[in-house]
Amino acid sequence: MDELRLGDIIDDYCVKCRRLTNHAIVSIVDGEAAKVRCRSCYHDHTYLREIVPPSKKDLKKMELFNAVLAGSGVPPETEGEADPPGDSQAPAEEPAEDKKTRGRAKKS
Repeated sequence: MDELRLGDIIDDYCVKCRRLTNHAIVSIVDGEAAKVRCRSCYHDHTYLREIVPPSKKDLKKMELFNAVLAGSGVPPETEGEADPPGDSQAPAEEPAEDKKTRGRAKKS
């Protein structure tokens, strides 16, 4: 491809239209397009090289997935607050049979 010039038409993903459209080159840095203007909505943005950026929802999913892979599983702010199993001071529940017999004894 020949050298790019200001005003040349190239394809790029428009963040406002949310689709691949024709764009005019607005600025060039080191021989590559830096800023482009969508020819459909006239929105100026950085040249994305025809790559659709990931949605915020996808980024959040990736972050949670990486946390699970790292083995943390628990968000950092609640990590130290969890009690280890077996150290709790709460009384154990009585078996269901004792509750039933105790209730019958009180009624009679």
